[in-house]
Amino acid sequence: MNIYKLLQINRKIKNHRIKFFGLFLLHKLGKRYLAVNLDPVMACNLRCKMCYFTDADYVKTLKGQFKEEELNQVAKTIFKRALKLQIGCGTEPTLYKNLETIVRLGKQYKVPYISLTTNANLLTEQKIESLLKAGLDEFTISLHGVTKETYENFMKKASYEKFHNAFKAFKKLKEIYDFKVRINYTFNKDNFYELQEFFNHFDAKSFDILQIRPIQKIGNTEYNDFDLESLRHDYPSLIANIKQSCKDNNIVLLAPNTIPKKGGENASSIIFDYTFCYVSPNKFWKPDFNWREESFEDYSKKISWGNQLLSNAFKSKTELRNLSNRLNYEVELN
Repeated sequence: MNIYKLLQINRKIKNHRIKFFGLFLLHKLGKRYLAVNLDPVMACNLRCKMCYFTDADYVKTLKGQFKEEELNQVAKTIFKRALKLQIGCGTEPTLYKNLETIVRLGKQYKVPYISLTTNANLLTEQKIESLLKAGLDEFTISLHGVTKETYENFMKKASYEKFHNAFKAFKKLKEIYDFKVRINYTFNKDNFYELQEFFNHFDAKSFDILQIRPIQKIGNTEYNDFDLESLRHDYPSLIANIKQSCKDNNIVLLAPNTIPKKGGENASSIIFDYTFCYVSPNKFWKPDFNWREESFEDYSKKISWGNQLLSNAFKSKTELRNLSNRLNYEVELN
């Protein structure tokens, strides 16, 4: 399944009524439409400056990890409705010892696309291969700096050498396995311009997708300069150069054409809260969903979920403006 083609189609469909009616039909017909984002362990090995893990008080509240029997119940409850399973959403999944078990469960329930979001510092060639053998489709790698100095400054406790060793392994294993590697680059005004050197530091044969996304406030973070106005003039030309490099190397680019304005609305993200399903040892989709005893179907009937989807097809955008602005990038397929 080409998940990026689906993202592109989502952007092209501007009418939110069509989107919600489509979700309603998928729900009623028992089809897959959820993006399940699973954090198996509430911990991280790094302290990235743009992440809430630099908030010591908040980190103290993040506790717990899934037991094997709990993962089996999670899979039974929600995986058959998952269009995509993303392992790792707000924490570091490679700290979880039974990571391959989650991937195998996803394959057991025929989830079309399974990805792992990680900082890659704990990925060895052996670990990467074991995840591929389990059925992983994509590695999504977080990156906050192109050069060693910037990378290790923003991603505290990280090793630039270990990071690049993972990409050397990706390049090698791509000759054996069919999988994707996606780089998520979060930029601010202190790491933006070195993107011009990106392909001097990263082998285009080691990854397939590049996402460039602006910094967002996600909590009480050590780095808290969210003002990107000084970059607005230079942004289009720099992105145009990266777009051309990606095209030359057959790499999918996900990036906004311009720096989004504060409070701007993105029509493609309007259905986000109706397809995003977050799962962790402490949370499961909706607060009152007793997932250990209720099925997804029973709970959906209880809250009239299908009716909510259908009713949104008849609401105006004004009524739906409280939805989060999530999908803030264009999808360039080469």
